[in-house]
Amino acid sequence: MTQLLVLGMLDIRPMSGYDIQMMLQENDVERWSGVLVGSIYHALKKLEKDKYIEIERIEQTGHRQKAIYKITEKGQSYLQELIIKAIQTSSIPYPTALYSGLSFIDKLPDEQSRKALEQQLYKLTTELDSLEIGLEVKKKYLDGELPSRIQLVSNNMIKIVKQQITLIEDILKLLDE
Repeated sequence: MTQLLVLGMLDIRPMSGYDIQMMLQENDVERWSGVLVGSIYHALKKLEKDKYIEIERIEQTGHRQKAIYKITEKGQSYLQELIIKAIQTSSIPYPTALYSGLSFIDKLPDEQSRKALEQQLYKLTTELDSLEIGLEVKKKYLDGELPSRIQLVSNNMIKIVKQQITLIEDILKLLDE
């Protein structure tokens, strides 16, 4: 997954490792992809060793030098392989702990149920805010124009969280009856 993200970003435009790291952090990649942002430097070294990327130029910033990487033709083919593999192996993620708890929520006193549901609602609302901010960050990095497929994926993530918010709100309404 790390290699997929790094190659995908370098396919957009050449970047330094720091630029990639900042973009991943601003997009909160660790939260939604499971990729640790710190692992990109290891991925860059491996991708360069395997000739999937190469240094386009070295830039001087103050007393430091930074390498600007670009994807190679071999890297573009490898990126396509990684994309196909990721799409084919994806799964339907159910919030299993939440669903298990909700299946037996009637075993709790209403006040405890309400408190737990309100905490979950807060987490979901915070997640929704993060996704919406992330969408704006992506637009910023892509000069205000988000490719339609990225827009669709982002919208789908937002819809899933909104659907879970609706579920929790509906259960809270049942407690009021």
